[in-house]
Amino acid sequence: VKEKHARNILFKGAHTFWAAVNRLPLSSNAVLCWKFCHVFHKLLRDGHPNVIKDSMRNKADLSDMSRMWGHLSEGYGKLCSIYLKLLITKMEFHVKNPRFPGNLQMSNRQLDEAGENDVNNFFQLTVEMFDYLECELNLFLGVFSSLDMSRSVSVTAAGQCRLAPLIQVILDSSHLYDYTVKLLFKLHSCLPADTLQGHRDRFQEQFKKLKSLFYRSSNLQYFKRLIQIPQLPENPPNFLRASALSEHISPVVVIPAESSSPETEHMVDLVTEDLVDTDIPVQPVAHLNMFDDLFGTSAATDPFNFNNQNGMRKDDKDRLIEQLTREIQALREELESFRLESGRLCQALRGRVNELEAELAEQSHLRMQALGESEFLRAELDDLRRVKEDTEKEQRSLTEIERKAVANEQRYVKLKEKYTELVQSHADLLRKNAEVTRQMTVARAAQDEVDSVRREMQEKVKAAQEAAERRVRARHTLREQALESQLVAARWSTLQGAVEEAERIVQDSLAQLDDPAHISCTSSADYLASRCQASLDCMDRLHSARDSYLADNTGVSELVRAVTHLAHLVGDTIVQGSATSHMVPVEQADGECELSLYSATLRAALEGILATAEKLRPRGLELQQGELGDLVEQEMAATSAAVESAAARIEDMLNKSRAVDTGVKMEVNERILASCTDLMQAIKELVLSSKDLQRDIVDSGRGAASMKEFYVKNSRWTEGLISASKAVGWGATVMVDAADLVVQGKGKYEELMVCSHEIAASTAQLVAASKVKADKDNANLGRLKLASKGVTQATAGVVASTKSGKSQIEEKDTMDFSSMTLTQIKRQEMDSQVSVLELETKLQKERERLGELRKKHYELAGVAEERTAADVEVVCDALGLL
Repeated sequence: VKEKHARNILFKGAHTFWAAVNRLPLSSNAVLCWKFCHVFHKLLRDGHPNVIKDSMRNKADLSDMSRMWGHLSEGYGKLCSIYLKLLITKMEFHVKNPRFPGNLQMSNRQLDEAGENDVNNFFQLTVEMFDYLECELNLFLGVFSSLDMSRSVSVTAAGQCRLAPLIQVILDSSHLYDYTVKLLFKLHSCLPADTLQGHRDRFQEQFKKLKSLFYRSSNLQYFKRLIQIPQLPENPPNFLRASALSEHISPVVVIPAESSSPETEHMVDLVTEDLVDTDIPVQPVAHLNMFDDLFGTSAATDPFNFNNQNGMRKDDKDRLIEQLTREIQALREELESFRLESGRLCQALRGRVNELEAELAEQSHLRMQALGESEFLRAELDDLRRVKEDTEKEQRSLTEIERKAVANEQRYVKLKEKYTELVQSHADLLRKNAEVTRQMTVARAAQDEVDSVRREMQEKVKAAQEAAERRVRARHTLREQALESQLVAARWSTLQGAVEEAERIVQDSLAQLDDPAHISCTSSADYLASRCQASLDCMDRLHSARDSYLADNTGVSELVRAVTHLAHLVGDTIVQGSATSHMVPVEQADGECELSLYSATLRAALEGILATAEKLRPRGLELQQGELGDLVEQEMAATSAAVESAAARIEDMLNKSRAVDTGVKMEVNERILASCTDLMQAIKELVLSSKDLQRDIVDSGRGAASMKEFYVKNSRWTEGLISASKAVGWGATVMVDAADLVVQGKGKYEELMVCSHEIAASTAQLVAASKVKADKDNANLGRLKLASKGVTQATAGVVASTKSGKSQIEEKDTMDFSSMTLTQIKRQEMDSQVSVLELETKLQKERERLGELRKKHYELAGVAEERTAADVEVVCDALGLL
């Protein structure tokens, strides 16, 4: 498309252009439609501003034509559809934004004025530019996809026909890219980055496409001599950094000035300005290009190569040569006549040139006069321009004032509506307040009812607890009575054993009478009298001990010692009497047969006692004599080690709690662990005192026997010590585990309190086992009692600190009823009642389970007692035989 042809159809509008276009077969000739789009694009860019307005009335026809050509998937049809969509988008953009000229060349100030300094306008303008640039890129891609880039298509006529409109696309795209970058920086300075995420994503996509297309276009030979295509930066701008705007360089497209050759100027002087006449000589060239597009360049480069025509005869070639020779001769004659005509025309034109030079001199004189007038008019025009600018400023100010007035009016209307809403909302809130007040009254009444029910339930629970405590006390009383009866039975069995031992000693003395070794023994009567007197004195002490035992049932030890001492004295008296009788003659007695009969009966009784004694041997752990003593020492050492380990673990837990916990939780944990540490120290002191007391008991009671023999001899007492030591060590370990869980927030405070009570019971058992054989005036016994009191106080301290910590922790979980409605309060009340019933049921079941456990414990404890009672009965039966 030649610029002079386009200039001839521009007369301050596009009426002439559309009058000519409407006669063209654009809907049937795709190539003609493509060239029309190229010309129309140039008109929209470089034509008069009225071109866009005059062309909008043909928008519907262009849309129909675009849809029609869009049905073709190959060739110029698809390209025409894309190009028509681009032109429609361009017209719509300029109609919506009249401040933008057709060539899109604007300064930064004009760009700001186009958006009227309103962020909403800039936001919408950016979206429209994205749509505009998207259409430009679609045309770019469509043209490149229709070309075979493996060949030098840019130097062929068909390739140049398709590439030529891309110059206008490059010009538009460079401006649209520049304005889009500036608008996005402006939007990022006013709006949050998240709001513009879609803009950034769309820009990134278009940036990659545009950069690739610019690079591909710059490598084509066709564009290198017509236009200088800018290269976009390697990376897109960073809109999140405001300083990146200073790094942005606006892409500039440079079109070199075209130099006209002398031949072209000569042809311009010769031809007229009729477009149809100038296009006539070009038609053969167009047909030749079409031929090249279809069949390649081989035929065009060698049109007279007849050697390849294998089927043509030589006579035909001669005739063809002669015909062509004649045509050449005719053309030469025509050329000669054309030269003569040209010479004549040159002479005429030279005369015309002289005339024009004279006219030019006159026009120069007139021009000088016009220059003076133009200076005057220019000054006047400047004044008018300043007046116009002032008027425009005032007009803009007036428009701004009117806009602000309209905005204030709208704001007033909105405020009025808001005030009406607030009044309505206030009335609604008053009604809601009355309703809430009524609901609160009902809620308070319900709360009072709940409190009364809670107090009633608490009273019932308290009464149940008191009843349970009474039952426990009754059971304890029964237990004490049972223990008292067991103690009485044990005392009686001890006394029975002492009597049996005394009887055995007497029987041994009687048995020595028949011993042949004893027959030769003699003694004096004085010594026999002294032994009898000692026996009588011991008999008196026996009577006094018996009287004191019958008085309070506590002096059994004194009675046992008296019986044993008396047995030894009586046996010695019998032996000494027999030895004294050897000094006199033997006289036969009449009761010898009765004595023999009694001796036989006595032997049978002794055999029965021996069999019974075999049955009474312990059936528990079959320990050797040395193992029971070692076991006592091992258990006491293990108990001390368990207490030491528990104290170390508590210290470690205290350090960890101080490093992790804070506030109330740290204070509660420190108090609980400190009380547990005190309890461990008290238990440690108790164990040491118990070991010292046991050592005194063993030293005072073993006589000439060893310590292990003493433990074996007093096996029941030893087993009590072992059991108590195990219970103390186990209780310390369990309490430390419970304290660890409580500090970690995984355990229960009640479990810790139960463990402390269990430790108190175990230490009480250890104290009782240690006191059984101790002298009441022993100093270590006093220390043991003080240590026992210390354990009791430390246990109370653990329970108190645990309860206090539990109450402090539970204070944070106090429920807030202020924000609850009547329905929610009623629902919570029902849930609380359900929880109370569930807890009561669970409490009743746990009490029944506790009762069964205690019952089973008493039964198991009673088995050993019954076994002991049965053994005592067997011994009594044996004594009855004697």
